[in-house]
Amino acid sequence: MCGITGYIGDNESASVLSAGLKNLEYRGYDSAGIALIGDDVTVHKQEGTIDGLTIPSNADATHGIGHTRWSTHGEPTDANAHPHTDCSGDVAVVHNGILANYHELKEELNGHIFESETDTEVIPHLIEEAIADGADLRAAVMRALDRLEGSFAIAATHADYEGIVAARQDSPLVIGHGDEGMYLGSDVTAFVEYTRQVSFLEDGDVAHLYDDDIEIFNDGERVTREVQTVDWDASAAGKAGHDHYMHKEIHEQPTALRQAISGRVDDLAGNASLNIDLDDGFLQTIDEIHIAACGTSYHAGLYAKELIEPLVDISVRVDLASEYEVYDGHNTQDTLVVAVTQSGETADTLSAIRRAKASGMTTFAVTNTVGSTITREVDDSLFIKAGPEIGVAATKTFVSQVTALALFATYLGRLRGTISADEGADILEDIRQLPSAVQAILDEEAQIRRLAAQYSDSKAFFFIGRGLAQPVALESALKLKEISYAHAEGFAAGELKHGPLALVTENTPVLAFLNQSAAPEETRNNVKEVESRGAPVIGLATDGADESFCKHTIDIPELGRLEPLVANVALQLFAYHVANEMGRPIDKPRNLAKSVTVG
Repeated sequence: MCGITGYIGDNESASVLSAGLKNLEYRGYDSAGIALIGDDVTVHKQEGTIDGLTIPSNADATHGIGHTRWSTHGEPTDANAHPHTDCSGDVAVVHNGILANYHELKEELNGHIFESETDTEVIPHLIEEAIADGADLRAAVMRALDRLEGSFAIAATHADYEGIVAARQDSPLVIGHGDEGMYLGSDVTAFVEYTRQVSFLEDGDVAHLYDDDIEIFNDGERVTREVQTVDWDASAAGKAGHDHYMHKEIHEQPTALRQAISGRVDDLAGNASLNIDLDDGFLQTIDEIHIAACGTSYHAGLYAKELIEPLVDISVRVDLASEYEVYDGHNTQDTLVVAVTQSGETADTLSAIRRAKASGMTTFAVTNTVGSTITREVDDSLFIKAGPEIGVAATKTFVSQVTALALFATYLGRLRGTISADEGADILEDIRQLPSAVQAILDEEAQIRRLAAQYSDSKAFFFIGRGLAQPVALESALKLKEISYAHAEGFAAGELKHGPLALVTENTPVLAFLNQSAAPEETRNNVKEVESRGAPVIGLATDGADESFCKHTIDIPELGRLEPLVANVALQLFAYHVANEMGRPIDKPRNLAKSVTVG
């Protein structure tokens, strides 16, 4: 959940590292710091934002490492901020992850001086001891790694040794290959303005970065990692004139959807053309699909279930990845396990996939990130192609995930003969119309902003829907909670009378999905229940429908099974403007990080 950056090369290290830290702010943090290495090691770190961190120019520094920290072991203080050093001050280390055995290691390092409450601080002292025994920096890091238990990505430097030594185990690290040096980051955004040529480290890798080269080792053997070109540039990670990344990314959704759809529609066959390697014979014989995901991706999985089951006539189970288990007696050979994850590094989702693979099941990922850990571990992947998403609250990746899964549902239905070519063509036409439908919602932002301003001081918000709208009700409530900190809940509309109705007052706006694909007649009855308690109702209704009994109506273009997905965009804007009215830090919501890489 933290961010690592590193640089060695011809440019001024302090400025490159500072830019890397700024680029990593979106991951969430409560302290930051860098270590600059020249004739000695100088550390600059403090609790708070990067803007408050004073980093003096240091022309002698040939390289350095930096870090943004979310507190886990120890409060956000100057002392607990990274980098951490050894007793001599010659070793500097930054670390993401959690060390399970740091208490035992700290006891064994009797006589060393510890200045923080963190688990990380044992690492520089382990390196210090190995160097005292005659090891060079790389060998010392390897010896320290042998002692660590848990998940980690680390970067280490020493005043007397050339280069940066980095290592990963269950926490991502990527190397940037530039004309003016070598770069290190938790993800590509750390250095994308300098290079788009990258290598992704794998679990067990130890990389030694020099100013013009890199050596990578795994299990003591020299290995190579493919150099890839990422398909987006620095401008894609900027705000492009928007006040917040989230607002920019909401407005990028038509483009993201076109990218997700491009080249994947076969009009003649009425089928999706996905270019996946899963065996058709296997897909024709499976009797169950498991979807494992977290947060917003879990809601995308719930939407996919409502698409796949009726179209493909197959049972779909959707699990929170942290709760996923393979039960005894299950026929693993006839099950496909689908992991949905934006980053491809979500710890709980990776654990679920590993349990599935250990049980002999075929695994498949729907993800945004080429080269991510999950893409290397599953049997096949489908990329949503949404481009970089910086805002912590997922927006364009949710609609792109659902779109990719809708294409997959069409592909399965055609393959298994449960939908005809004409039916497939109708579904694909709706998918093709998604970008323009979303744009139509974006064009009505002024109306949605006014509604948000009117209700921004409400005590709570309820979102209700049926069928395909239920997952979007959950997702819309999550968005509002994430960025406004308001109390918000999503319900299946029929569940209101089974308890939640007790919470409804005149200060509880109810946002109701009344689209044609979301059983609007039944939901209208639930709307009347809340209206009789004085609650104002905002209806999301198919364009042109008469919803005069709602206090307000947001028109949603008619788009069959995908109408709730389009309505979701209106509610993303609603959440954004409520949070903005409340003065919340929309791109940096408290306690949250973009990529949850610890379990």
